[in-house]
Amino acid sequence: MKWLLTPQGLLAACFLLLNLFTFLQMGWDKRQSRRPDARRVPEKRLFLTAAVGGSLGAVLGMFHFRHKTKHWYFRLGLPLILIVHIALAGFLWYQFR
Repeated sequence: MKWLLTPQGLLAACFLLLNLFTFLQMGWDKRQSRRPDARRVPEKRLFLTAAVGGSLGAVLGMFHFRHKTKHWYFRLGLPLILIVHIALAGFLWYQFR
């Protein structure tokens, strides 16, 4: 648990929690979509949580729950955001190691 007290450890923990939250948010919205009177998670919020760092959780949630897979902007947009995040992480890794 000592690694968690480093800046890298805190950043990793924040991204883990954000991705878990985004994954669960996709599952919650899928559950709510089956009920006609239920409140849904807005699509803008799903994209926002993916864009600020939860893209892996969004992509995994989309395919695990089979949610939003018929919308082209989710099928293309979420993996594209994930690719950008991976490229940014790789760039930062090699810049600051």
